[in-house]
Amino acid sequence: MWKKSKVTDQTAAGQTVTDTEGGHPDDKGIRKKSKVPGVMITQFQEELPEGMTTPDFSRKPIAITIQEGKCAIFKGIVVGTPKPSVTWTRAKGEIVFNPDTCRQNYNESSHEHTLEFPKVAPEDADTYKCYATNEYGRAVCTAVLNVIEVGFSKTKELQKTYGDDIPDFLKRKLKKRPTEEAKEEKAMTPEEKVWEILLSADKKDYERICAEHGITNFRGMLKKLNDMKKEQNEDIAAFVSHMNTLKHIDVDDDDLATLDLEVELKDSKVFLYKDGSMVPFTKEECEEKKHSLKQVGKKHTFTMNNQDVDVEGVSVFAADFKVPDVDFALKIQEVKAEEREDALFICVLTAPLHEIKWFGKNALLSNGEKHEISVSEDKLIHKLIVRDCLPLDAGIYAAVAGIKSCNAWLVVEADKDGSSKGKKAARKSTMAGVGNDEDLLRIAKEQQERYQKEMEEKLEIAKKSQAERDAADEAARLEAQAARKAAADAKAEAKAAAKAAAKAKKAESSKDEPIRRASSAGQRKASVADGEAGAKEPSEDNEEVGENSLFMESVVVDEVKDEEERKKKHEVEGKDHGEETAKQKSGKKSGKKEKHLKVKFADGEDAAVGNYHGEETAAQKSGKKSVRKENTNRPTVKSADSEDAVVGNDHSEEKEKQKSGKKSGKKEKHSKDSEDADVGNDHGEETTEQNSGKSGQTENGSSEKIVNRKDDDDDDEDVQISDDKDDDDDDIAGSDESDEEVEEQPAVGKRVRVRQGPLIEETVIAIGAQQEGISPYPGVHFHIGLSDCKAITGEAAELMCKLSSEDCEGIWYKDGEEIKSTEGITVSKEGSFHKLKIHKATDDDAGKYKFEADGRKTEALIVVEDPPRFDPEELKTFIVPVTVKKGHKATFKLPYRGREPIKVQWYLEGEELSDEANIKIETSDGCTRLLLIKLQRKDSGEVKLKLKNEFGTVEALSELIVMDKPTPPMGPLEVVEASSSAIEFKWRPPKDSGGCKIGNYILERQQIGRNTWKKVGPIGPEAKYRDLDVDHGRRYCYRIRVETEMGTSELMETEDIQAGTKAYPGPPSAPKVVSAFKDCINLSWSPPANTGGTNILGYNLEKRKKGSNLWGQVNPPEEMIRAKGFAVKDVVEGMEYEFRVSAINNSGAGEFSTPSEFVFARDPKKPPGKVLDLKVTDSTYTTLSLSWNKPKDIEGVEDEAKGYFVEIRPAENTDWNRCNSTVLTTNFYTVKGMKSMAMYWVRVIAMNDGGEGEPQELDNYVLAMPPPVRPRFTDAKIKSFMVVRAGNSARFTMNFEASPWPEVTWLKDGVPVSKKVTISNAEGTSQLLIPSAERSDSGIYTIVVKNIVGQETFSIEIRVTDEPKPPGPVEIEENVPGTVTVSWTPSPDEKRDDRLHYMVTKRDSSKRTWHTVADHIFNNKFTACNIMPGREYQFRVYAKNDMGSSKPSESPKWLITNKKERFTVNMPESKACDLQCPPKFLVPLKMHTAPQGYECYMSCALKGDPMPHVTWLRNNISLNTNTNYYISNTCGVCSLLILRVGPKDTGEYKVVAENAMGTAECSTKLTVRE
Repeated sequence: MWKKSKVTDQTAAGQTVTDTEGGHPDDKGIRKKSKVPGVMITQFQEELPEGMTTPDFSRKPIAITIQEGKCAIFKGIVVGTPKPSVTWTRAKGEIVFNPDTCRQNYNESSHEHTLEFPKVAPEDADTYKCYATNEYGRAVCTAVLNVIEVGFSKTKELQKTYGDDIPDFLKRKLKKRPTEEAKEEKAMTPEEKVWEILLSADKKDYERICAEHGITNFRGMLKKLNDMKKEQNEDIAAFVSHMNTLKHIDVDDDDLATLDLEVELKDSKVFLYKDGSMVPFTKEECEEKKHSLKQVGKKHTFTMNNQDVDVEGVSVFAADFKVPDVDFALKIQEVKAEEREDALFICVLTAPLHEIKWFGKNALLSNGEKHEISVSEDKLIHKLIVRDCLPLDAGIYAAVAGIKSCNAWLVVEADKDGSSKGKKAARKSTMAGVGNDEDLLRIAKEQQERYQKEMEEKLEIAKKSQAERDAADEAARLEAQAARKAAADAKAEAKAAAKAAAKAKKAESSKDEPIRRASSAGQRKASVADGEAGAKEPSEDNEEVGENSLFMESVVVDEVKDEEERKKKHEVEGKDHGEETAKQKSGKKSGKKEKHLKVKFADGEDAAVGNYHGEETAAQKSGKKSVRKENTNRPTVKSADSEDAVVGNDHSEEKEKQKSGKKSGKKEKHSKDSEDADVGNDHGEETTEQNSGKSGQTENGSSEKIVNRKDDDDDDEDVQISDDKDDDDDDIAGSDESDEEVEEQPAVGKRVRVRQGPLIEETVIAIGAQQEGISPYPGVHFHIGLSDCKAITGEAAELMCKLSSEDCEGIWYKDGEEIKSTEGITVSKEGSFHKLKIHKATDDDAGKYKFEADGRKTEALIVVEDPPRFDPEELKTFIVPVTVKKGHKATFKLPYRGREPIKVQWYLEGEELSDEANIKIETSDGCTRLLLIKLQRKDSGEVKLKLKNEFGTVEALSELIVMDKPTPPMGPLEVVEASSSAIEFKWRPPKDSGGCKIGNYILERQQIGRNTWKKVGPIGPEAKYRDLDVDHGRRYCYRIRVETEMGTSELMETEDIQAGTKAYPGPPSAPKVVSAFKDCINLSWSPPANTGGTNILGYNLEKRKKGSNLWGQVNPPEEMIRAKGFAVKDVVEGMEYEFRVSAINNSGAGEFSTPSEFVFARDPKKPPGKVLDLKVTDSTYTTLSLSWNKPKDIEGVEDEAKGYFVEIRPAENTDWNRCNSTVLTTNFYTVKGMKSMAMYWVRVIAMNDGGEGEPQELDNYVLAMPPPVRPRFTDAKIKSFMVVRAGNSARFTMNFEASPWPEVTWLKDGVPVSKKVTISNAEGTSQLLIPSAERSDSGIYTIVVKNIVGQETFSIEIRVTDEPKPPGPVEIEENVPGTVTVSWTPSPDEKRDDRLHYMVTKRDSSKRTWHTVADHIFNNKFTACNIMPGREYQFRVYAKNDMGSSKPSESPKWLITNKKERFTVNMPESKACDLQCPPKFLVPLKMHTAPQGYECYMSCALKGDPMPHVTWLRNNISLNTNTNYYISNTCGVCSLLILRVGPKDTGEYKVVAENAMGTAECSTKLTVRE
């Protein structure tokens, strides 16, 4: 069966689309791509009006990946005329706009269209489309929103990895750490951030961080920090094997920070947190996310803001990013430097900064051989020097200070000397970019003054605020003092009454000492019990403060006013308390746990000295909150007789309340003595409750009370507080003072440590300091700590620190041993500055140095280095240039010192030297030598010695000068003067003077025309010469040589120089004919632009007849023409002339001008008439061709035309435009540059010497278009039939020509096509596009091309079909033995496709293969013959059309069993059987209607015996011999196949069957449909 070819072209970019292609329902038109990637534009109209544009995105929305709950915003900027409207859609459902969930906005100032999700949720994750639409088109782009769901569960992740068998150690970890949900919900407090930063900071930065965040209890901070580090290390060890290179960093000018650290993980995941909240990050830096992590082996590079790193929920590192508040007062400027020159960049800051970052071509620069970075003392002026600039160094250099930056170009100008091409230029000692240092200093000074002024203003504000706080504190203190004094008076009265009873009791107790001691112990236990009960009672004024509270407060003990009270105080307390003060000043390490305090009591009385240290230890170890109460009572001491002495202050109330509810962990012990004494009122209660007291008996009978305090280092120290007096003295003192009451007051000069709050710094207070002249320096701390120092062997090294007090002394230590001033070391103190200076450092001086003062310490390292270096005197000798003659040798030698091994390298002009035939390098201990042999001039250059060891690098520069003969002088020669009396000229010095100073130039002169050279002689070292011995008009040539001490160079010969060169004027303008008569022609001209340097004296005028080569002078030779015009009277009537003129100055006559136009010597002519026969010969859309005949020549009225002008005028204008600027001599012209289909008026004007004639216009306007052409199709072969698979697009293009532009119309079955069909028309072509064709689109499509001349049409049949559906169930029926009839239910597509037919295949049990038994069956039955018994048969039926065949429908298996029975053959009597019959049609022919170009199949069934002869006839004409028809007759089935039906096949078809018995006929009609 013959098939049509399929046309299934897909739609390409730039062609039309419809809504069936997956676009927007209104996107019907021409599709094109935007310049912005990812944006598709659909143009609704084929041609846009002028000034109108389709929408487009100048900035499209980008994809967003964001954490749940954050704010997500899509932003886009659209352009287009008219202004487009913007809509948003999403792939899953519709967008529900709500102010709380999703809103669409437009910003008038930035022209941004936004789609905002204030709190993004997981269901918002989708693909969003943004449409920009106006009446001429639509633009669309997509953006994806990815939402990261919070609530990450570590347990779930472990279950994914381990299933339900999670290891126990991981389960314990999960229980200890909070969940990720808790981390997300609870933000970090400021105190938690401080501890996170301290965990990852260096020890040397602790003091700075504490000062920034207000932490003053340095010791308590260290204790807690150690505990936190231990806990963190245990957590990290489960996931991280190794970690280092952790450091804090600064934010760069892009507000980003890059952090490098090396972490070795144990199959763990890494998370990133910002201020306690988990943030998403990408794996590569190129992805569009704020945070990224790039891993290379163990190295992790984070790019982020204020982050900490979390591995499996364990925080392993935190970073604190700071942005300096600084800007550029003077930015770096562009620098232009020559090759091998240094370049300098300078900038000035608004605030001091120790260092800034310098970048060169996007690379961070550092101090080295190539780049030198320096900063002024005031830290305001920063400089970058680029050494030895090469063309590769050119580019953009930037300075970055905090988040501010500035940049400038470095332009390196290559050496322009061509002779040095291929050689390295010599090193230059100059520096580019050096400006006025005074201006820089002035700007820096202004910035420094401004900065100091700002600091002073801030300081004044701080002082004022502090003064206000101090005044308030003083008022509160005075009020509290008055209250305490009133309470003290009341106590004194009660005490006086008790003293009498005490004396009586003492007398009785002396009789029975053991009983007295037991009684004393009982009273002490009762006192302790009362103190515990009081400690457990909370106060109304208590205020809860967190364990890590940063608030500090000091209690100031008032000075003692009464001298007598101080004396009594001394007698009661003694001087043992000074031991405590001395030990507190002994320089113990700050931050360590405190020593045990041992208090010794004298005989006859007990003393309890209150100590706050035990309270501090208990408060820090307790995990619970502590309370504090503001102290309003002054510390007091009650002095009685030998029985009682109380030392302390009321501040113990605070300590009791802080200790309430805490576990002491220690057993309480009580001391017993011969008599009771309370030393330290409330402090004693604290000491009794918190610290264990150990009592013992000394040799002299006194008892000791031990107060244990365990510090961080678990060191113990006993401090004894005892009375120097014996028992008798105490009794006497007690009896003398028994009747006096004094206010409690510590002894003069003693130092008591008091504090308030759980985490506060110790405050050292000198009691009575003002009265005794002792300087109070409470809470001494470091303003400036020690910094690591690098020292060079043999040079000085200095360490310095600054304390907050000038009166405090300190001790220096080296590796734990105390240092004092010696011969090589000086320890000094200047005010609050403490210095340690080592005059000449050695390797033994390297180590860790520590300075301690009042319990504070700072330490630093001194690293002694021994880099290579030179002796200054030897270096001065080395840098002196070495000058040698060509062929000689040069030696460079320089001693050095430094720690071996030292790498020695010699360089000549930047190239490293090695031992060769002409180069010898010798290096011995402390000295190196370079020997260069047989030197040439090219060996000159910079000699560099470079030494390097483990401590550094040093260089020494010298210069090698090899002297040789100079090179010749260089041109070009510059003539300064060339007059009639002198010739002066100058030249350039030689490129290479041979390393010597030029002595003389030797000149020789030759007059042109002579063979001899005259020696002028040496003229000195100046490269110029003035020759006065010249003749006017003569030409001279010179030879120049250079003379130095090394010899004379080759010569340079100059060009010829003329003495007194004449400067002639240039040519004037061509003469212009003013008027012409038969006896006179008037001319005029303009003077020449070049006068030759002098005034124009006159002119010479010449004439020439047309056809002649001879010019004749008009004016006499001796009489020049003075004016700029002349009347030529020497002419012959009727002759034609041309003229030229030359100007004359002092040098003579110059060149002649160009000739004038030819002019006749005759009277003026009349203007010509109108041109004749003006017509249009050809036209296009942009050109118009004209032709005409010259006008008639009427003597005396209209003279002959000499030329023509063509003018046009658009129909809408009134002004004529001349098309040709020069006169036309031809009678045809083509006008160009016309607008397509525009209307023009055209005219032609003839002209001659008499002027322009009247214009001749065309009768009608002219359209800019080709000549009318009837439409016709230009394709050589055009398809008239097309088969398209359903769902594909159908495209059909027709090319045509027509003029004017035709109207193109497409029809389907005689009516206009639907909107679904897209029509694209262009010049000479039209295209029909059916996107996603359906069966209903089948039909005959006709294109009609019509213009004013005529029209042309063409039709094509497009059949949209698909592979047919299979037929229904197949049934088999046996009507005649040996044959079966196969019937089936028609395919569902049979009614929709008139070309659908069926094919039957058969398979039997003997062959087991399928073969076709019938095809092109147009009905639903088929009779299969030759069915053999005993074989199993099966049939398949296929439905077929132009697209192919369907899936088969199979019949049930058919089997006729072969019965084998015994039988006997009885031969009947044979009877003659006559089966003959005339022909008879069993199945007649059907009526057929077939489309043109398709095949047609006719069939019928007949019977007859004998077999009838079948003849096919069309219109009674036999077709049996016609090869265009395929005729078959099989088993009585007669068929006729027409391969391609055409109009000629229409008619009546007849089948005639004949045999001997008769004839039968059957006919039908065939109709061909176009």
